[in-house]
Amino acid sequence: MTKSEHADICVGNANIFAELGLPDADSHFLKAQIVAALNRLVTGQKLNQTKAGSLMGITQPEVSRLFRGHFREYSVERLMGFLTAFNQDVDIIARPHDKAGEAGTISFAVAAP
Repeated sequence: MTKSEHADICVGNANIFAELGLPDADSHFLKAQIVAALNRLVTGQKLNQTKAGSLMGITQPEVSRLFRGHFREYSVERLMGFLTAFNQDVDIIARPHDKAGEAGTISFAVAAP
């Protein structure tokens, strides 16, 4: 790229699934965030996929698929159950949305240890 050429930069949505226009983007983004947290827990505890699967009640191939992004078949509830298998508490808090008349949002955050 020469000095006279430039790249257009677009600010995108934090939810790549919504940015791509995929159906159920919010749910898929939430699942992806939970799976990422699970992956960090497995890595942090230096577990192999067999041991991780044993904790979560799934097989090693299922863990492999889960961590490779194939988690559509898992419900958010089941993924939250996987978190609790790693001694994590999951809190669900409902509060009024900041802007009246707009739909609320769902967010996921991992608390500092």
